[in-house]
Amino acid sequence: MSRIRTPIPALLHDERGATIVEFGFILVPMCVLLLGTLDLGYQSYVKAILDGTVQKAARDSTIVDNGDTTAIDNKVKTEVQKIAQTATFTFSRKSYSNYSGVGKPEKYKDANSNGKYDSGECFEDINGNGSWDADMGKTGLGGADDITYYEVQISYPRVVPIVSFIGGSNTITIKSMAVLRNQPYAAQVLPTVTTCPAG
Repeated sequence: MSRIRTPIPALLHDERGATIVEFGFILVPMCVLLLGTLDLGYQSYVKAILDGTVQKAARDSTIVDNGDTTAIDNKVKTEVQKIAQTATFTFSRKSYSNYSGVGKPEKYKDANSNGKYDSGECFEDINGNGSWDADMGKTGLGGADDITYYEVQISYPRVVPIVSFIGGSNTITIKSMAVLRNQPYAAQVLPTVTTCPAG
């Protein structure tokens, strides 16, 4: 009975099969990187289409007598769903009398100097809803010469749900917004009603 003996020094210098082992080490990270790049590229493409469509829809909505917001929203849906078929949409519009008021709170008289609005303090009811708001915008398109803030948020499943392996979400949410002035087809209405609630 004879034993096949391989000297240990010969094993240390044997390079047969080394390439497949090295390839095995880099295969998984390379696939993750490739799939992540694909997912990021698709997300960027959807964002670009959404931004362009929202800008076009916002321009369309600033034209006089173009108050059919459902038709404008449906145009956005149609364009985006060409590439993200299962996307869900949330639309919102607010109008302001000027650009400097976008997203700003209604002015108020800080009677107790605590730096925040308290019930009973006088305020300018810009949006005419009878209460102080942290955002003075009115819901809807507004009127002539008003500023319209149009925002669309979409959610859709990732093309490659690889992020779930590291605890991420398989759903992507993207927002796009446009701020444009309505055409000056009539005189602008500027509501500045000071209200002092009883209290």
